[in-house]
Amino acid sequence: MTIRPNRPIETSLMSTYSRSGLAFVRGKGVWLFDKKGKMFLDLASGIAVNSLGHSHPKLVKVLADQGSKLWHTSNLYTVPNQEKLAQLLTKNTFADKVFFTNSGAESVECAIKIARRFFFSRGQSSRNRIISFDGSFHGRTMGTISAAGSKKLLEGFGPKLPGFDLVKKLSLDRVEKKISKRTCAILVEPILGEGGIVSLPCSFLKGLKKLCKKYKLLLIFDEVQSGIGRSGHFLSHESCKVTPDIVALAKGLGNGFPIGACLATEEVANSMVPGTHGSTYGGNPLGCAVAIETIKHILKPEFLSTIRRKGDFFKERLHGLLEMFPEQILDVRGRGLMLGLKCVSKNVHLIDMCRREKLLLVPGASNTVRILPPLTITYKEIKEAIIRLERALLEMRKFNE
Repeated sequence: MTIRPNRPIETSLMSTYSRSGLAFVRGKGVWLFDKKGKMFLDLASGIAVNSLGHSHPKLVKVLADQGSKLWHTSNLYTVPNQEKLAQLLTKNTFADKVFFTNSGAESVECAIKIARRFFFSRGQSSRNRIISFDGSFHGRTMGTISAAGSKKLLEGFGPKLPGFDLVKKLSLDRVEKKISKRTCAILVEPILGEGGIVSLPCSFLKGLKKLCKKYKLLLIFDEVQSGIGRSGHFLSHESCKVTPDIVALAKGLGNGFPIGACLATEEVANSMVPGTHGSTYGGNPLGCAVAIETIKHILKPEFLSTIRRKGDFFKERLHGLLEMFPEQILDVRGRGLMLGLKCVSKNVHLIDMCRREKLLLVPGASNTVRILPPLTITYKEIKEAIIRLERALLEMRKFNE
């Protein structure tokens, strides 16, 4: 199959993205519109960001109301919206304390610093190594690409930062063999997002928790992509009844407004005293106002269970496509509305064909296509997505005949 190359566009931007020629000027719900008014069904939602869809009326109102009052004051002062958002998060999660950031990578960096600082504050400064996993993605900072250990992410940016021990396979035995007297924490995504929508078994997450208890380590969950209702639970690890010490959040937290958070238990967070960490923009009044409204909506009675039901409905129909197109789809993955298709041919082939059907998907590792619609998607829109996906697969079949 021949894929149309992206047309070079004259731009002042650095060429860090292989951008398509698609450009959108407006959004409403699960739909995006280009300048000609063409409608695209958005199953990408800004890569798991637009939890409540585009231009949600309540969020637009909150943004406008807060924007007319106060955007920024800095963390030198008390920020009332920040206090409200932190209380909302601690009331509905394992956590007792919150630090606000601007992105997922910053949230993971914060988690790394907290884990190391926790042991430093107890006179164990040599305990600063963190166990992480091959195939993971934690962001694009030097710390987070070093934690993920991917050659693709690290190429040209060496040397890799020390302090991370990479486990190549999801094996508890291999994890235990990596633990040393210098280990302070284990960092893991409960559902690998960029890594190909790989849901880690509850038995594995529980096993990691047991190892942390046995060796007195901290357990860090990166829920940047899987959190804020995406899996059908507010935080995806809740379905396994495993309690972490630290969790990194972002993406869906602000429905597209840049905001992240690092959550921790009180015991762990107490090591972070004035001067140990900071953020200029983190927890600004504008971002917190949007995040408060987003979370309130997601935590409404029945909303999370509705996500699970929609996810099951979507997944069942994706399995139907698997049966129809076994020469093109190898596997259906994921939970809630964090779903994926493992492809036979290059995943970009399916993504390109879906764009022709005005259906937007997201590439992932392991030759997967990620399906990450707004959590507000309706059953009718899911059916429409399946129709368009089927048409794309039929067109691909013609190319292969």
